Amino acid sequence: MKTRFLALTLLFALSACGQSQPDIDELAREYLFLELSMGLHDKAHVDAYFGPDELKTAAEENALTLDQILTASKDLASRLGRISTGDDEMQRMRVDGLIGRLHALDARIAINKEEYLDFDDESEALFGSRAPDYDTAHFQAILDELDELLPGDGPLSKRVETFNDQFAIPLDKLPAVFEAAMAECRKRTLEHIALPEGESFTIEYVNDVPWSGYNWYQGNAQSLIQVNTDFPIYISRAVDLGCHEGYPGHHTFNALLEKNLVDDLGWIEFSLYPLFSPQSLIAEGSANYGIDLAFPGDERMRFEEDVLFPLAGLDAEDADLYYAVAELTAKLSFAGNEAARDYLNGAMTREEAAQWLQDYAMSREDKSLQRTRFFDAYRSYVINYNHGKAIVTDYVERDEADADERWARFEKMLSSPMQPSDLR
Repeated sequence: MKTRFLALTLLFALSACGQSQPDIDELAREYLFLELSMGLHDKAHVDAYFGPDELKTAAEENALTLDQILTASKDLASRLGRISTGDDEMQRMRVDGLIGRLHALDARIAINKEEYLDFDDESEALFGSRAPDYDTAHFQAILDELDELLPGDGPLSKRVETFNDQFAIPLDKLPAVFEAAMAECRKRTLEHIALPEGESFTIEYVNDVPWSGYNWYQGNAQSLIQVNTDFPIYISRAVDLGCHEGYPGHHTFNALLEKNLVDDLGWIEFSLYPLFSPQSLIAEGSANYGIDLAFPGDERMRFEEDVLFPLAGLDAEDADLYYAVAELTAKLSFAGNEAARDYLNGAMTREEAAQWLQDYAMSREDKSLQRTRFFDAYRSYVINYNHGKAIVTDYVERDEADADERWARFEKMLSSPMQPSDLR
């Protein structure tokens, strides 16, 4: 099988050289074979796959080396670059998307060979963008506002942690709270976006992982959503995770791509989600923006106080202060990028990065070390959450779009092969 498959691939490549217009569907199959081959070297690379089994089997039987994958990737990108899409915008985005994914694949191969780029160059190569660089003064101004809200002795991060702990969801209440949050996120999303019939998800509670929540898309509009219970989960995280991992976030995004691109158009490349690719900037950015889209203004606060607080058995007396603290803390999210940038560039030790997260991102001491584990595993991926959200926000809300137009643009973004450059 190994020799036969490689021979067929080589034969196609040679025959394609003589064609004025390569067959993009065949090139997409080659692309999937390369991504699946990469997945054998890098377990985090293929986040989801629900395409043809024979391509996965072929990847396993051929077991290409990293250098072989790299050579084939560059050749495939060159052949894709010869495709003329004319005035067909969707086809243009399809070709650009495949080439962008292949360039990201090349960068991920380099990382697996311990050939590291500078943090910002790496994020550009993998995710098609680079996050802004903020100095300490930027974060200190926000910290000063937090200090005024929660005056007292001791480090500000400890005061924030102590205050927030009174809003932690008891473990035995988590299922009820999350199910209610997810149901509301879904209801609000369905008011604007039609989802595939039979779509659903399963929630699991896990431990000892470097992330707080994860959506493992299974195909056929099904998701497994896992929630990490290693650290306290505050009441506002229920809606955060419900929207981000579910509706209108990752579950919605993946289900729409599968329905509109794979099923309806036959674009087989979207049966695989390469985690380290430009798609992740849109995936994470839209998942975070989707929280504000589904719960505009103070609607989220009202829902949480009226529904989730009672389910969690929490006192809402200091809720207003809790939301004020949460709003300021959210503005510190880019501090995580700074810690990752300096840590991965070698300008900070692990301990210094963890301390920076405590001082400037208001991260718990124990969770700060967990964040550095995330940096080790996912590297510059961190920019997709906040920088990705900023790019998505600008695209969706451009020209003072009203609520209906925002939802329309959001659905278009989740249903097409858009790249980060298409959002600018």
